Amino acid sequence: QFATRVVSCRAAELRPEGGGEPVRGFQVVLEDTILFPEGGGQPDDRGLIGDVPVLRVTRRGPEAVHFVQAPLEPGAEVLLSVDWERRFDHMQQHSGQHLITAIAEQMLGFKTTSWELGHQRSFIELDTSSMTAEQVKALERRVNEKIRDRVPVTVRELAGDDPEIERVRSRGLPEDHVGPVRVVDIEGIDSNMCCGTHVSNLSELQVIKLLGTEKGKKNKTNLIFLVGNRVLKSIEQSHNTEKALSSLLKNGPGEHVEAVRRLQSSVKLLQKNNLNLLRDIAVLIAQDFKSKPAPRQLFVLHRKEGDSEFMNIIANEIGTEETLLFLTVGDEKEAGIFLLAGPVEAVQNLGPRVAELLGGKGAGKRDRFQGKAAKMSRRGEVQALLQEFISHQNTEV
Repeated sequence: QFATRVVSCRAAELRPEGGGEPVRGFQVVLEDTILFPEGGGQPDDRGLIGDVPVLRVTRRGPEAVHFVQAPLEPGAEVLLSVDWERRFDHMQQHSGQHLITAIAEQMLGFKTTSWELGHQRSFIELDTSSMTAEQVKALERRVNEKIRDRVPVTVRELAGDDPEIERVRSRGLPEDHVGPVRVVDIEGIDSNMCCGTHVSNLSELQVIKLLGTEKGKKNKTNLIFLVGNRVLKSIEQSHNTEKALSSLLKNGPGEHVEAVRRLQSSVKLLQKNNLNLLRDIAVLIAQDFKSKPAPRQLFVLHRKEGDSEFMNIIANEIGTEETLLFLTVGDEKEAGIFLLAGPVEAVQNLGPRVAELLGGKGAGKRDRFQGKAAKMSRRGEVQALLQEFISHQNTEV
C-alpha cells in the first residue's frame, strides 16, 4: 500500500483488451504511484485507489495514468493498493526473461530481439532460425542452476551521461525518456536497462520451465516459457487432466497415448463402415423411388444422418434429367446441408430461392445447387415452391 494525493481527474473512455464497447470512466494522475504502467514487454498492474478499482495503468510521458470508473477529487489524499498476486506473477516472468535471455546469449550466442509476457505463457524472440531440443534442455538446466544458486538481483540508477551505460545490455530507450537510466543487475550474469518490476533474488523465481519453440517472424525463433507459480498451476492443470483421462480411459497416465491411438483407429473403422452403409442406403432409396409408377417429377427426402456424398449418390442413382430432387441432412431444429438437383434450367432458377428460404447460402453448377441451411424447419415451404414450379411447367406443356 502507498499513501499519495490526486493531482488530476478527467473524463475518458477505455477500450477493453478483448474488444467491445468502450467503458466510460476517468483518467487519474497521482503525485506518485506503486502501480506499474504497461511498457517494456510487461503488462500493467491492477489495484485500488481507496476502494475504487484501477482497470488500466498507462504511461503518458513521465506520468502514470490510472483509469477508474468513479471520479476522484483533485487534492484528495488516497491510499493506493496493488494487486500483489498479479504483480508478483509479472515480477517472476520478467526476471525469468532476463535470466533466460542472458544465459541463451552466453551459452548459445542467441540474442533476444523482443519478448512478450502473456496471460498464460510468455515467449522470448531469439535471433536464430532454429533451436534444437537438446539446446532447449541444456538452457533449462542452466537457468534452474542459477535459481538454486540464490543469485541476488539489484536495481540501480545511472545518470544519462554515465559511461557505465555503454556496458549495459539494452534495446534502446524510449524517444521521450528523460532523467536517470534504470538498470537491473543479476549478479555476475546480466546487466540490463529496464523499467519493469523484478524479484530481489533468483530464488524467488522458484523454477523455470521451457515449453519448447515455435517459428517466429523473419528467421526468428520464439522460445515459450513459464516461471514460478505458473509452473505450479500448469502441473496442477496437467494432473487434473490426467485424472480425468484415467477415469474415462480406465487406465493409468502411462497408457493414455496408446489408448487414444486405439480409439482413433476404432473411430476411423466405424466412420468407414458408416460411410459404406450410407452409400448402400442411398442406392436403396433411389431404387425404391425408381420402382414406383409415374409420376416421378419430384423427389424430397430429409435425413438426420448423412453428408453431401450421401445426397449426391441418391441424385446420381435417380438421375436429374427429368426429376427435381430436394435433399436435406441434419437436425430439424438446427443447421444442416441441402442439395437441389434436377434439370439445369430449373436448378439455376430455383437454387438461390431455396437457399434464401432455408436461411442459408449455396452455390451451383449445372444440375446441382448445394449449401448450408440455417432454418431446416422451413423445408415444407421449399417443397411447396418446387411443387408449384412443376405444376406451372406441366400447365405450360
